[in-house]
Amino acid sequence: MLQGCVLKDAFVKNEAPSIGVWQTLPGQNVSRILARAGVDWVMVDCEHGNIDAIDVDAAMHEAVPAIASCGVSPLVRIPDMQGWMIKRALDAGAHGILIPLLRSAEEAKKIVAAAKFPPQGRRGLGSPFAMERFSPVPSMTEYLQQANDSLLTMVQIETKEALDAVEEIAAVPGIDVLFIGPFDLGNNIGHPILDGVMKPELEQAIDRILDATNKAGKKCGFFATSGEQARKYGDKGFHMISAALDTTLLQASLDTSLSAARGQEGPKAGGRY
Repeated sequence: MLQGCVLKDAFVKNEAPSIGVWQTLPGQNVSRILARAGVDWVMVDCEHGNIDAIDVDAAMHEAVPAIASCGVSPLVRIPDMQGWMIKRALDAGAHGILIPLLRSAEEAKKIVAAAKFPPQGRRGLGSPFAMERFSPVPSMTEYLQQANDSLLTMVQIETKEALDAVEEIAAVPGIDVLFIGPFDLGNNIGHPILDGVMKPELEQAIDRILDATNKAGKKCGFFATSGEQARKYGDKGFHMISAALDTTLLQASLDTSLSAARGQEGPKAGGRY
């Protein structure tokens, strides 16, 4: 296995949930601040974050090496499941890619094909940058031989179609992680999260995804909006949890400091989610 894949190592050890954070603001300094917070991974969000979706390479190619230089796994959520986007993220040196809004097992198979070198897939080889995001730095031959087993292919279960087919999706060879986006999942099954309240029907859907993932021998991730919620889902058995998001952390920290300066009660945890 490629050395320095912190999230993959955490999955192999299986000692505790792997905790990470979400990056939505561009900039190498933001990447380093997040990566030095004591996490296993940082998710560079090219879907909803301010990480240019049109000229995604510039910001992403800055964030990925900055995160990796701190000994943390750089992950990339791409805007769509198009194959060229998967290739560019992995060629930047990402230790894993996250695909939003999956709908079927057939789509999952296409994602795996785009993420893996032959014979498992059809990914092309040639990036001079990918190897440098590991320590020690592998040769291109070593990267080719070890990437398929080292890099994580993750899909988000956040549509009704994906929920209905979750057992089939979890069984797709090459899919490593089923990651739950609770906001879109709630919206798409008719039980949106409003004012931070998760309805029982959404909780049941989340439990179903976790159960299907465990039965398939895969890993399950969850996007939490506070440390308390991250702890709750870690205790439920999730393997990978996002505990914070840079933008809401900044908002909450400012609100707390300004409230204290004005002698007012501070805001509740969770930022503006």
